[in-house]
Amino acid sequence: MAQLTDDAFAFGGDLMRIEEALAHVAAHVPPIAETERVALAAADGRVLARPLLAPVDLPPFDNSAVDGWAVAHADLAPEGPTEMEVGGRVTAGHGAGHRAERGRAVRIFTGAPMPEGCDTVFMQEDVAVLDDGRVRLPAGLKPRANARPRGEDIAKGTEALPAGRRLDPRDVALAAALGIAEIEVIRRPRVAVFSTGDEILEPGQPLAPASLYDSNRFSLMAMLARAGCLVTDLGILKDEVGETAARLAAAAHDHDLVVTSGGVSTGEEDHVKAALAKGGSMVFWRLAIKPGRPVAMGVVDGAAFVGLPGNPVAVFVTWAHVLRPVVAALSGATVAPLPRQSVIAAFDYRKKAGRREYVRVSLELEDGRLVARKYPIDGAGVLTSLTRTDGLVELAEETTRVAAGDLVPYLDYRLLV
Repeated sequence: MAQLTDDAFAFGGDLMRIEEALAHVAAHVPPIAETERVALAAADGRVLARPLLAPVDLPPFDNSAVDGWAVAHADLAPEGPTEMEVGGRVTAGHGAGHRAERGRAVRIFTGAPMPEGCDTVFMQEDVAVLDDGRVRLPAGLKPRANARPRGEDIAKGTEALPAGRRLDPRDVALAAALGIAEIEVIRRPRVAVFSTGDEILEPGQPLAPASLYDSNRFSLMAMLARAGCLVTDLGILKDEVGETAARLAAAAHDHDLVVTSGGVSTGEEDHVKAALAKGGSMVFWRLAIKPGRPVAMGVVDGAAFVGLPGNPVAVFVTWAHVLRPVVAALSGATVAPLPRQSVIAAFDYRKKAGRREYVRVSLELEDGRLVARKYPIDGAGVLTSLTRTDGLVELAEETTRVAAGDLVPYLDYRLLV
C-alpha cells in the first residue's frame, strides 16, 4: 500500500483554494506501487502502469483504404483519363506479395495488401468498367491516394499509450490492433467508506424519531467504484471517540484510503478529528468553496484519510474537487482539468468574494443557445437539487454578482462521476 507520512497534508493557512488543494494532493499522495497484468478484455477503466510500446507497425503492411483498382501512378496519362487492362485481383487476407504488371490495374478491396509496384488506388465508384473488361481511370488523382502505408497509424517501437492513462474502449482497441493480449496496470485502490453520526440509519430499518437514512455512504461507494476503486462498506460510525478511533485504525491496515462523511466540523459532537488523533494525524482544511467548506485530510497508520462534510450536496462537490483527485493520485492516473463550457445564466445571483461557489442548474436549449436555470432551493442537504438538475455553474472567487443573460462556466455532472 502507499505509505503516507503523518504530516503529508500539513497546511497553515485559512481558506484554501481548490487549485492549492489539488497541488497539495499531487505533491503528497504517491501512486500505488503494486502492478498486475490483466487480460485485455478486462483492461477498460484500469490505469496503465508503464508506457505501452508498439510491438509491430500499424498497419503491418501497405494496404488499400477502399474498394477499387490499384495502379502505379507513374503509368497514368499526364492529362485526361487512362484506360488500362486489369491484371489480377487481391482481397483482404490474401494476395500478399502479389506483383502487378506494369501498365495494368489490379482489382483490390479494402484492407487488402497493396500489390508490389502499385502505390495508388482509384475508388470503384470513380472508375468505368468498359465492355472489353478494361477500366477507364479519371484524371487528377494524386500519388498514393487511398493507400495506407505500413506504420501510418503507429510505427513499431514508438509509444502507443502513455503511463498513467486510464484506459477506455479506444485504448483497448488500439492495444488489440497491436496484438497485445495482456496489459500491465496499477493495482486498484482499496478504499474503506464510513458514515458517521448517531442520527444516521441504514436504509431498510424502521425510521426512528430524529433519525435520517444514510445516503452519503452509498453515493460515495458508487462514485468510488466508478473511479476504479475496490470499495469496502464499513457502515456507520457512532459518535464515540474510542470506537471511531479503533475502527479507523483497523480499516487503515488493509486499505489505501479511508473515507468518512460527517463529523469533521468543529462542533462538540464532531468526533472524527479526536479519533484520528489517536492513531494518526489530521489537518482540518477549510476550502474556499460553497457548498463543502469543511474537509479533513490526514493519515492513519500510513493510509490516506479524507473526511467529507455531512450534507449530501457538499459531499458531491467535495468528491469532485478533493476526493476524486486523491483517488486519481493513488491510482497513478493522469488527471486532465475538468472541461467547462459557457452557458447563459437565466437567473440573478449574488455571492461573497473570496470563495468559489457552485450553483445547481438545469440546461435548456432556447433559440439554439444553452440556458442554465437555477434550482429554486439552495440548501446543501437538498438531494433533489442534484437529481433534478444537469450540472453546476461555477462562480469564481472574484465574482460577486451574476445577472440573467451573463455567460457563465458550466460543469456537467457526467464529467464528475
